[in-house]
Amino acid sequence: MKLLQTLLVLFMGVTGLFAQDVAVSGTVTDEDGNPLEGASVYVAEISVGTTTDASGHYELLLKQGKHIVQFSYIGFSPVARPITLGASGMTIDVSLQASMSLDEVVIVSGSKKAEKITSSPATVVTISPRQINEYAGNPAELLARKKGIDYFRAGIATPAFNIRGFNSNFNSKNLQVADGRISSLIATGLPMGPLTTTVKEDIEQIEVVLGPNATLYGPNAHNGLLNTITKDPRRYEGTTIATNLGVNSDGNGYYSGRLRFAKKLSDKWAFKATGEYTKATEFIYADSVYIDRDLDGIKEGYPEYDLDNDVKFFKTEASAYYSPTEGTDLIATYGHSNSTYLSPTNVGRNQIIDWRISFYQLRFKTRNFFAQAYYTTSKTDDTYSIDERTKQYYRGIDAGLSEEEASGDFSYASAAKFVDDSKRWNAEVQYSNTLFDDKLEFVTGLQWQLDMANSKGSYLLDEGGDIEVNQLGGYLHLDYDFGSGFRGIAATRIDNHEIYGTNVIPKLGVLKEFDKGTLRFTYGQGIAAPTILNMYGNLFSGLILGNSDGFTLTDGTVVPAQGVEKVDTYEVGYRGSLTPKLYGDFNAYYNINKDFLSPVTVIGVATHRGDTPIEEVQSGYAFYNGLVATYINFGRVNTYGADFSLTYSISPKWSATANYSYFDYSFDENDSDNDFNNDGNVDFLDFLINSPTNKIGAGINYSGDKFFGGMFGRWVEEYNYFSSYQIASETLPGYTYRGTPIVENARSTDSFNYGPLGGFVTFDLNFGYHFNKNFTLSFAATNLFNTEMREFTAAPPTGGLYVLEAKLNLD
Repeated sequence: MKLLQTLLVLFMGVTGLFAQDVAVSGTVTDEDGNPLEGASVYVAEISVGTTTDASGHYELLLKQGKHIVQFSYIGFSPVARPITLGASGMTIDVSLQASMSLDEVVIVSGSKKAEKITSSPATVVTISPRQINEYAGNPAELLARKKGIDYFRAGIATPAFNIRGFNSNFNSKNLQVADGRISSLIATGLPMGPLTTTVKEDIEQIEVVLGPNATLYGPNAHNGLLNTITKDPRRYEGTTIATNLGVNSDGNGYYSGRLRFAKKLSDKWAFKATGEYTKATEFIYADSVYIDRDLDGIKEGYPEYDLDNDVKFFKTEASAYYSPTEGTDLIATYGHSNSTYLSPTNVGRNQIIDWRISFYQLRFKTRNFFAQAYYTTSKTDDTYSIDERTKQYYRGIDAGLSEEEASGDFSYASAAKFVDDSKRWNAEVQYSNTLFDDKLEFVTGLQWQLDMANSKGSYLLDEGGDIEVNQLGGYLHLDYDFGSGFRGIAATRIDNHEIYGTNVIPKLGVLKEFDKGTLRFTYGQGIAAPTILNMYGNLFSGLILGNSDGFTLTDGTVVPAQGVEKVDTYEVGYRGSLTPKLYGDFNAYYNINKDFLSPVTVIGVATHRGDTPIEEVQSGYAFYNGLVATYINFGRVNTYGADFSLTYSISPKWSATANYSYFDYSFDENDSDNDFNNDGNVDFLDFLINSPTNKIGAGINYSGDKFFGGMFGRWVEEYNYFSSYQIASETLPGYTYRGTPIVENARSTDSFNYGPLGGFVTFDLNFGYHFNKNFTLSFAATNLFNTEMREFTAAPPTGGLYVLEAKLNLD
């Protein structure tokens, strides 16, 4: 409570609020000294900006204090200039280069305030506006070109990523944020991914924070954070119409049409609206479903029943911006999406059908203060587990039903269908300012979240209505300038969760800033919180039950309720220019991971869930007799690694990049708490790290006045992967997984083991041509040479995807 009281006092601070406006002025030119008319000059933290006149001159009126001024112009790389503005004002002249800039751009993810990327206390990789604009495909594909990210495609519609190990087919440890709004599903905690409402043409920048960032963003910014920043209609006016036509390696078509309209109506009002319709056909693939049938008494694999490979997305957003005074914004946004596609899970694929996401967001921000509230809804009526529906269909056939009878309502009778009607409220207030002659910068805030999950009894213990879970968090982030380029970072967060209690999360760091880069040493903690599904799940008639209250087994053993997973991270890094043309970004880290959130595991026969007799909880008690699978905490493992990237500016139009990532782990084989599978041995099968040890990427890019293009290749080392029912592993003599010997290209217990993931080299190509300022034609090939490779389980091998994009800008 003391920290929360302190935070409330800090919100009332008024330091610097009444400072007088002073002028920042100068000129913006190209490399040859020619003035750039219409160049953007923008201060991100207060959304104040202007453009240059015919002579390249600009003038901004800003309050005294610290700012970061960003200069940008179409076809040139942006430049960011941190300044401390005094009473006499300041002159800043900037020369922009028509190439990749080594003077990094403004970001907001690492500390929840605008800053140069070289000054961030976190390891951050970005996808820039230029990269997004010049790439014809899904911008998420560009994550494959970044260091430290395990990127994979689980089908044509589901690009995804993981950071620093512990991947799974149901991974909720990477937080997704869009314009400060948490974009994760309410009941499962999974990132929304393909369900997002944002269209490509409205994305200004994508930022990925590697490692825990929980002090500012809360639980589940555990392994990392992906932040999407959309375009401000006052800076990006006009109408954009874009269409894509493509084909995958199976010959199936891909089509996408998108529209963005943005208009500054007056000095006070601006508006934008977007829309998208995408239709495609998934790669040809049918997973094997293993069924015990009375016909032969053995378990055989059958193809997924009634598989639908159609992919459809509809997305729309609209925002109104109101600025009563310069530097003060009130922003109202509505977004909606409707999605149909195939999604891999731990127990086979789900047929996602008409999953609708809607949100309503209201934001208020000034130089020192930010507040927001938003409401998110998630709805689906017909989504189902293909694996379970297939099994139920054949149960009906074996019971003497006709194909028509077995394929109807009967095929969903064993809880194959997932219904969702969940809601979430979020609210946040944040205050930032400086003290002690601008030496101390602080950011402090409060966040509240109310989850209201409702599956209509289909996969949660919610027959009585919504499952409501409250959580409240407060954070304080301090950044002190010691002088001589040294800065100190100290942050803490207190989270109080209705189910798993209170946690304190610290972060500390020391940074040394040089002329062209920053060396940093940081310590941070992250937590991964159990999701509502972990706490209140009810799958397959109660075989899988959530663990919010613990279980008592028939022998008297008490299985504790699941709590949070924790990671302590120690990291060193450098980001900046090594020479005038060479830019480097290096980091090494050591993680101590403990109290894992386990995948679903059988704990035995239970008599009670909490204080409730198991027969009152488990609807299939007559069949299972109290046998329960659930989620627990266990063990400790140390993970460590390093990421390196280099960017070289060959010429004003040519640049080359290369990156390398290393990841490994260790654990105590004598610690019985690490024996997750209870086989008497502690080995790699207890931890399921699921990450390649080595990854390498390299590419070359060209960006000219008319023509642009790039080629990128990546190598991913072969690695074994285990995720609940799913397995992708080489043959391991003497080892079993879920009771079955681990043999490549053979059946595992409930799925087929096609062999390890990774072990491939693949190339992506993109190029395009600006016919004029209004029309651009571009092409992107993902997996250019159609390399046969498996990137994920319960998903098709990812072949080539070839897309042509036409874009018309009407300014």
